[in-house]
Amino acid sequence: MPSTFIDLFSGAGGLSHGLATAGLDCLLASDYWRDALTTYNHNFPSHKTLLKDIRELDAREILDLSGEKPDWIVGGPPCQGYSTIGKRNRDDPRNVLFLEFRRIVKDINPAGFVIENVLGLKDMSFQKEVAESFENLGYQVSFMTLKAADYGVPQLRRRVVFVGHKSRGVFDMPTPTHAPDAYITVADAIFDLPPLEAGEEATSYLGNPLTNYQKMMREGSSTLQGHQVSKHPAKLVEAISHIPDGGNRQSIPPHLQPRSGYHNSYSRLASRLPAVAITQNLGKPSGTRSIHPTQDRGLTTREGARLQSFPDTFHFLGGVTSQRLQVGNAVPPVLARALGEALEDEANWGRSEVREFLKQELVYL
Repeated sequence: MPSTFIDLFSGAGGLSHGLATAGLDCLLASDYWRDALTTYNHNFPSHKTLLKDIRELDAREILDLSGEKPDWIVGGPPCQGYSTIGKRNRDDPRNVLFLEFRRIVKDINPAGFVIENVLGLKDMSFQKEVAESFENLGYQVSFMTLKAADYGVPQLRRRVVFVGHKSRGVFDMPTPTHAPDAYITVADAIFDLPPLEAGEEATSYLGNPLTNYQKMMREGSSTLQGHQVSKHPAKLVEAISHIPDGGNRQSIPPHLQPRSGYHNSYSRLASRLPAVAITQNLGKPSGTRSIHPTQDRGLTTREGARLQSFPDTFHFLGGVTSQRLQVGNAVPPVLARALGEALEDEANWGRSEVREFLKQELVYL
């Protein structure tokens, strides 16, 4: 029987998609973001969903809807502010949702849990507090930082992951599948998509996939969704036309230099490298590395989805701004699949009693 899970903070479904592809069975997905859950329902019509604030959720309602107790509870609650809990700032909004996630884990008592989040802080002091808060519930907790590119995602973004289980012992991070010299690049990911200018849209492919990654992304898809460029002002298009592949705003002539933005604004993706990080600003040339490597425009939602490893059959609903936010906030499905496969592989787990035995044996050597 496949392991089962409940996805809290599901968003559009990147984590659910990857875990399901790895063979796990989703019992319920919940979020308070209507557009994201609409996208989720469209792409996972067989999954049960619940549109509700986690602060209003309780274990009984979750179990009634899911039909059974899950093996795993997974999700992405904010936890960067957790190190202040019990000190000065119990009401830090970054802490509240994390504590609600922990409450549900405590009440349902699944065999395991997974927390994922974007690596957003240099100060990782919260790691110990988060781990200890679940160890107090009887879980053995592992913490790891996973780079998406190491697992076949054309993006260098890192994700923080906590994995806890009550009986399997310590979890070892998934084994990387791609060395740096074999990373999937931006060109590998999106260069088969029809070229566009500012304000244009394409709904069909022009040719065959050029790489294995493109072939994987296009499998089962006959039309393009979300490949639409925002209407950039002519002066902006002229300004970014001076930026080379992988270059930045320093190449823009002085008379065309934007008056605002940071030093890393108005920079192109490098076609020969993975993307740096896909965010909600993916369609804005003023964003960080949000300009197409060779075309004078921001990225489309579909290009952002490709760089996040969503297949073309996965459609994002809602307004364009909402779609881009859904893409930027998502867990890359290919990374989630690697995590799911590792969770299901006994080789990735170390029994605590075995480790303790080996530790004692070393004492006598």
